Amino acid sequence: MNAHVLHNDPDRLFPADPGTRAVARRIYAATAELPILSPHGHVPPVWLADDVPFRDPTSLLVTPDHYITRILHAGGLELFQLGVGRPDFDETSARAGFRLFCEHWADFDGTAMRYWMIDQLVSIFGVTQRPSAQTADAIYDQIADWIARASSRPRALMDAFGIEFLATTDDPCDDLGFHDVLAADASFSARHRVVPTFRPDKYLEPGRPDWVASLDALAQACDIDCGTLAGFTAAMEDRRAYFAAHGAVSSDHSHADLETLILEPADAQRLFTAARAGVATPSECDVLRRHLVTDQMRMACDDGLVMTLHPGIIRSHDEAAMRTYGADIGCDIPARVEVAHALRTGLEAYGNHPNFHLVLFTCDETVYSREVAPLAGWYRGVYIGVPWWFLDQPEAVLRFKRAVTGMAGFSRLSGMVDDTRAFCSIPARHDMSRRLDAAHLAELVVTHQLDEDEAVAVAIRLVADNPRQVFKI
Repeated sequence: MNAHVLHNDPDRLFPADPGTRAVARRIYAATAELPILSPHGHVPPVWLADDVPFRDPTSLLVTPDHYITRILHAGGLELFQLGVGRPDFDETSARAGFRLFCEHWADFDGTAMRYWMIDQLVSIFGVTQRPSAQTADAIYDQIADWIARASSRPRALMDAFGIEFLATTDDPCDDLGFHDVLAADASFSARHRVVPTFRPDKYLEPGRPDWVASLDALAQACDIDCGTLAGFTAAMEDRRAYFAAHGAVSSDHSHADLETLILEPADAQRLFTAARAGVATPSECDVLRRHLVTDQMRMACDDGLVMTLHPGIIRSHDEAAMRTYGADIGCDIPARVEVAHALRTGLEAYGNHPNFHLVLFTCDETVYSREVAPLAGWYRGVYIGVPWWFLDQPEAVLRFKRAVTGMAGFSRLSGMVDDTRAFCSIPARHDMSRRLDAAHLAELVVTHQLDEDEAVAVAIRLVADNPRQVFKI
């Protein structure tokens, strides 16, 4: 095949050894067409509720994908050229932004983003030309033509992509009206389940400058006074129940560390009062935050929402960029985390509770085999979150599988979590995961650690069963 023609090789990501590759092909065949279960992601629910047509190729593929925009920023482009923070991003600007993306195509060589993008360009849009300055306009026009079709609206793509379950990420004060619209559509909801996810981070971090304002908004949303810790706790329980009633299966948490604390009631109220008054020290705010996060574990035992934790991210590392464009633009950076000591208080209190499920993610792969896998191999409520955000490239995913399954097995894995804002990347990411499952399992088969029928069964469980069990779908 011409090296300049984009294509998706049927053996991509499979082992190079012919015998092992043949086993991987057979394992992959058992999962390739199974429905997609996406228990954590960032697709805006309004896209589906209003069946919003995509505007242009750049807004669809480049602007919302901070994996893409961060590499282009590092290569010298400004984010506004790519549509970030641009309500005035018209067709002329979009075409110019797409040209820049294509001109910088070589910047993605060797990255997971290149793999995902080729999968999308070929499988979804039928593009066969390699992106470049010379081909940018033709590719743009081809994708724009695809966008204009009725079959390319978000609801139709849920069918085309085989997405059976999709969780969004939502603020506790959200009225979840878009989810109500989807649930009320009998034709859509018979084929697809779209649920909210409770994301309370900013309400649990007293050190944030907007914390008091957030508590006031929370109080208004549920008509419960949040002037005291007891009131705040009642408000949190109320909103969690509201989300659960609207189909939510999980709460999602991301903080600087995993430290868990259970304070004496009087100490917790004292710190809460000081934080509300703006006189708590940074260390006191950290202590209170750790207590509040741990109390979410208690609530999870009561209401059954699965708790996902993904710590150790330095948010908005480039403060100048954040001031210009806001958060979630791609300049968050991973940091080291400590897991076993940090979680001990919370897990001793709740880790074996029959109603408690905790999914542990990390961007620090040094803790996989040393801490995360052994914890999941003991505590009944602890599961291992798959690689995500900085670790979801093929080599890192295989390192993860080899690091954790020897100690915890496959039953303690969460199943695929795509964590994406880019809607059209969902099938590419899930297919990549299934191929890497097949590659890893094939290695176990040819080294006589699993029989092939067992490997096929494991592959199916990772795609179809583990997400349902772990996230209580």
